Amino acid sequence: MTLRACLFAPLPLALVAAPLAAQDAGDSGGEPVAEGEAIIVTGRGLDPALSSAIYATTTLERETIVSSPSGRIEDVLRNVAGFQQFRRSDSRSSNPSAQGVTLRALGGNATSRALVLLDGVPLADPFFGYIPLSAIPPETLGTIRVTRGGGSGPFGAGALAGTIEMESAGPGAGGPFLGSAAVNQRGETEASGVLTQRLGSGFAVASGRWDRGQGFFTTPEAQRVPATARAAFESWNAAMRAVAPLTGEVEVQARIAAFRDDRTLRFRGSDSFSEGQDASIRLVGRGEWQFDALAYVQARDLGNVVISSTRFTPTLDQRATPSTGIGGKVELRPPLLEGHDIRIGADWRRAEGEMQEEALNAVTGRVTERRRAGGATDNLGLFLEDDWQIGPLTLNGGVRADRSSITGGFYNAVSATGAPLGNIAAPDRSGWSASWRAGALFYATRRLDLRAAAYTGLRLPTLNELYRPFVVFPVTTEANASLANERLQGFEVGFDWQPVNAVVIAVTAFDNAVENAIANVTVGPNLRRRANLPAIKARGIEASVAAKLGAVSLDGALAWTDAAVRGRGLSADLDGKRPAQTPEFAATLTLGWEPAAGWRLAGTLRHVSAQFEDDRQTDLLVPATTLDAFLAAPLGSGMSLVARAENITGEAVITRNQGGSIDLGAPRTLWLGLRYGF
Repeated sequence: MTLRACLFAPLPLALVAAPLAAQDAGDSGGEPVAEGEAIIVTGRGLDPALSSAIYATTTLERETIVSSPSGRIEDVLRNVAGFQQFRRSDSRSSNPSAQGVTLRALGGNATSRALVLLDGVPLADPFFGYIPLSAIPPETLGTIRVTRGGGSGPFGAGALAGTIEMESAGPGAGGPFLGSAAVNQRGETEASGVLTQRLGSGFAVASGRWDRGQGFFTTPEAQRVPATARAAFESWNAAMRAVAPLTGEVEVQARIAAFRDDRTLRFRGSDSFSEGQDASIRLVGRGEWQFDALAYVQARDLGNVVISSTRFTPTLDQRATPSTGIGGKVELRPPLLEGHDIRIGADWRRAEGEMQEEALNAVTGRVTERRRAGGATDNLGLFLEDDWQIGPLTLNGGVRADRSSITGGFYNAVSATGAPLGNIAAPDRSGWSASWRAGALFYATRRLDLRAAAYTGLRLPTLNELYRPFVVFPVTTEANASLANERLQGFEVGFDWQPVNAVVIAVTAFDNAVENAIANVTVGPNLRRRANLPAIKARGIEASVAAKLGAVSLDGALAWTDAAVRGRGLSADLDGKRPAQTPEFAATLTLGWEPAAGWRLAGTLRHVSAQFEDDRQTDLLVPATTLDAFLAAPLGSGMSLVARAENITGEAVITRNQGGSIDLGAPRTLWLGLRYGF
């Protein structure tokens, strides 16, 4: 753990310790509470606004979250129509910096176009913009709410394609302890534990998880060489969270967490690591004047060794990429007008970091070049939003003003002897931009809701996109310190229909366009450059169905998207082409059976259509259909048997195709384990 993390990390829990201790001693934790009056501490943020029903929103409950066949959060999120990772591979067999997430097939370049929050805190890496998926244990979560479409409100500057809000589970989600351990046929293991303790009127949660394994061969057998290695992985994460009442209407929430993830990909010695330490503190007031105040700090690092695909020796040691993210928000909901839910607030985020790497001679192993690159970005947002309920009609309108700045940007390269090879000092820049959203929800009948919305969105380029070039042999991708902010414009219409009590159907048609979309554009033989495309347009249909018929349940989702690049100039030949890594169609269907308490048997069928590896549509990722399964069977005394199966049919899922050089996703994997809770 870094020094700054050691200094900051204990602060949130220290602030909560006194109220918790006071509650244990019988004190009300602040203002006097009337005798017999219950203090309700939830550990959550403020309730979702009325407008959350206006936009295309999917909520995943805890039962779904903890029943994933792979046991990983990205697998859980694949149940949502329109969710997409940059690559098809999961967090055990991909480079951490490639773990960008987006919604609505808006494409990407490994940077997230969706805002991902955990208990209100943005999770994206400050330098790269990826999401540390292996650091989010599903068993610690209570709900996940996914809203598709450009965002407004808190941290809306990152919600270009939508928002994924995760909330930690509280004491009501289970007993004081939940532990599990599992092993698969390759001898890979995972173990996790969640300890929840009520302390007076508050509670504290400690959690930890450890995954490790030799991994599988991502390289097809016909392409393997003596240096080919399995996708070995070892990761751990630990967190502590405490919640306590300050008054009968105000609670304080504090969290500290740390994680480390080590992986090997493709060749022996091609090792990567990512690590981080997070701390946050939050005040939530649920009185007549509701409020939500949050502050957080993140310390992150990433390293990566690149191995030559011809000599199989190191060619690059990206030994460190230390970065820091700090920020906060204040949101107020004043009861000013009858029938109106008004939200006023401000948020701020700062990301700073520096890449430190050495180029190596593939023959001698000596350093040939030392490179440094980095800078800082800031975003201050002011927002105002209102929900107005008029009988069966709910109207929503929101505006944001964002002042973003990009400062201190540099790239420096010197030879092994210190001779200058390249130097860029990017000029500082800043500016204001406005975004908005508006929508309406009409309760047409007791079983049918009609909705429509329009919106804009904003995303700043990451430090990685601005300043860090990289090589995936034989292709070099250059950075671009002049990248402009991405802007989204879009609209959607949809309905939610409950034909009978046990069935809910939701359908949304949308038309979105990302202007100044940042992409890796081919500019010459084996040479790409990050650039702003004129636009990426995506229009399509998302649909979901949820049914519960006695012990049987059915959950399905599909997304059909017609996405195309709008290009000119250097990108003119991309005009009309589908964005890289973007499928036209994706669908998932889960059939579950719960014959008795504690029992669950479920099968999940998923299909994703063809995708292109590159912007020129020369390398194809063929369609893939997979079948997964999950079984939980109680054994008594709080113990359950858990069996999981990934990719039962052994489908060859191509996750990378560069000129015929192939990577594959997870093969058939069978897990057997025990889960214990009391």
